[in-house]
Amino acid sequence: MLGSASLSGAVPAAAQSAGGGTAAALPEVTVTQRREAIDEAPPAYAGGQVGSGARLGILGNAPVLDTPFSVTSYTAQAIENEQARSVADVIAMDPSVRMASARSNINEDITIRGFAVPSGDFALNGMFGLTPYWRAPLEAVERVEVLKGPSAALFGMAPGGSVGGVVNLVSKRAGAQPLTRFTAGVMSDSVAGGHLDVGRRFGPDGALGARVNLMRRQGDTNIDHQSTRESLASLGLDLRQSALRASLDLLWQEQRIDNVVRQFQLAPGLAAIPRAPDNSIAYPGYGWTDGHDGSALFKAEYDINDTLTAYAGLGQRKLNWGSMAGNPVILNTAGDYSYFGGWQRMGVDSKSAEAGVRASFRTGGMAHNAALAFTRLDQDQTLGFYTGFPGGMSNLYAGGRQPTPSIAGIDNPLRPYQDSKLTSVALADTVTLLEDRLLVTLGLRHQKVQGQSYNYMTGAASGPYYDKSATTPLAGVVFKLRPNWSLYASYVEGLSRGETAPVSAAIANPGEAMPPYRSKQKEIGAKFDHGGFLATVGLFELTRPSAAVSGNVFGVNGEQRNRGLEASVAGEVARGLRLLGGASFMDAELSRSANAALVGKRAIGVPRSQLNLGAEWDAGFAPGLTLTGRMVHTAKTYADAANTLRVAGWTRWDAGARYATRIGGKPVTFRLNVENLLDKNYYGIATAGYLFLGSPRTVSLSASVDL
Repeated sequence: MLGSASLSGAVPAAAQSAGGGTAAALPEVTVTQRREAIDEAPPAYAGGQVGSGARLGILGNAPVLDTPFSVTSYTAQAIENEQARSVADVIAMDPSVRMASARSNINEDITIRGFAVPSGDFALNGMFGLTPYWRAPLEAVERVEVLKGPSAALFGMAPGGSVGGVVNLVSKRAGAQPLTRFTAGVMSDSVAGGHLDVGRRFGPDGALGARVNLMRRQGDTNIDHQSTRESLASLGLDLRQSALRASLDLLWQEQRIDNVVRQFQLAPGLAAIPRAPDNSIAYPGYGWTDGHDGSALFKAEYDINDTLTAYAGLGQRKLNWGSMAGNPVILNTAGDYSYFGGWQRMGVDSKSAEAGVRASFRTGGMAHNAALAFTRLDQDQTLGFYTGFPGGMSNLYAGGRQPTPSIAGIDNPLRPYQDSKLTSVALADTVTLLEDRLLVTLGLRHQKVQGQSYNYMTGAASGPYYDKSATTPLAGVVFKLRPNWSLYASYVEGLSRGETAPVSAAIANPGEAMPPYRSKQKEIGAKFDHGGFLATVGLFELTRPSAAVSGNVFGVNGEQRNRGLEASVAGEVARGLRLLGGASFMDAELSRSANAALVGKRAIGVPRSQLNLGAEWDAGFAPGLTLTGRMVHTAKTYADAANTLRVAGWTRWDAGARYATRIGGKPVTFRLNVENLLDKNYYGIATAGYLFLGSPRTVSLSASVDL
């Protein structure tokens, strides 16, 4: 049966025999099988930092050792102990993932395996278009699942077309035990706030669950003259019955940052990257961002019989956002930069739907877990952009703060910017044979991509209506040498919307729309579970095409190829000692280009190596005390396609401690975390070539009590 059932009953101490006599007395036996909520995350692995499994799109949840991909699921426990405020804090634990923007920028984007994944491409309970658009908070999240590599066949095409991987956020659900947890915290400089997390189950056998999360924090950050104000409210309802499971998630978020951090652009002809300046200044030192997100998601699944389950989901998200920000451009090695201001406004309305069936059956000696799915995502974006503010000049090492330009009296209306419709149908099957030692997964997804771009200055259509389709395959094999040791191999493809040729008399095919770009990944690896310690090692090759003008024809004539080795570890290596981290080694180059001089050059923003290693030690000399530490290393990379602008590598050290005790009979946990302990100044880099400064030393202190 695909959905888990619940049985509860007792065998009487005495029972009548068939012949009417009394049988021997039997002990009372109670049989109970717990019902799972829809989209409930798999149990945590030993040590509690990662999950024992993760969601694989239409294939549903699967144990880590049974997946032919590299996947890590970070738990609510890891989120709480890290005092994580957004996905950016969690992905700092992953060696294959890096930030692609500053922490207090307008947006928080990341890279996975050397390819950009914007925050707007994160999924919520397996569905795209529903997470907060610029920054994803974590107070309402049970798991942050990171699936590396393109996954169009599993999840469908992401709205932004990212192919490096998928970040899936799993909502919190009420557990079997009542929960009322309050956390109060303060972060340097003086950001203070509180978070209330309440969970209850109601009705017979706790069939109905409710989980409420409320958060508010505000104050001055450790960036000079920067302040933040954040609020969140969420409600997660779930119904667990023998044949029917359903959930409803409501999420509201707002965030305001004054003196917002921005990335650095690089001027043409720049000879070298100047040394990283003071990380506590928001260059050019003015601006704000103010966003409001609201999301709703309803999902249900019904067991038609013991082998067939039907499911459906429907969600919507609305964004209302504005920002006034400066955009610095580094001019020379002395650190001089120019800047110009821009007032942006954006509205996003996303509607996401899914429906399908999952079947579990046998044919001969093979067990099948098959799925047929339909998805639809409609996303409409409006934009207003005003840039008529005077520019200016300054220097990275001179400091200084510029006044924020006023927007009073300026007309900046919202006009259509981009409409897109992503529709797909997918079929997949995982076949298990050889006494459950061999798992073979095959799948196909037919994706239709439609959309219209607009000139946001006039609202008029820009270029022809885009209407293309493509079919992407999936193939994966897992072979278990032993129950705790598996080998895997997979081939997957990803999709991105193709570009449209510029309209110009110099181009032979103006306005021609390229078909969706196909990214391809091949991967082989091994996974080992030592009972309390999980290790994964994998080799992969990921390619993504691109388009440019060659001669006078615009076409798909470029390709970036990332080849790499990844190794990760998680779990308890010795009693009271837990590790989490790993290493990623990558050779990323332009394998094809319209400019022959660029072929073989290293890809922008992709270092050869990234290392993360975090450790937790339960101090035996003080019961309840845990000491933590982490090293994060990123090797040098390049900020331009010609590989003339080198960005220095960096190493960051973090440290912390927590203490669990009881006060007044209530469980209380105190947490202290210090990010960038040595306050190192360093540049991060986006794959588009933008630079940003790493966060300054940040001290976070909190106390949680279960009431």
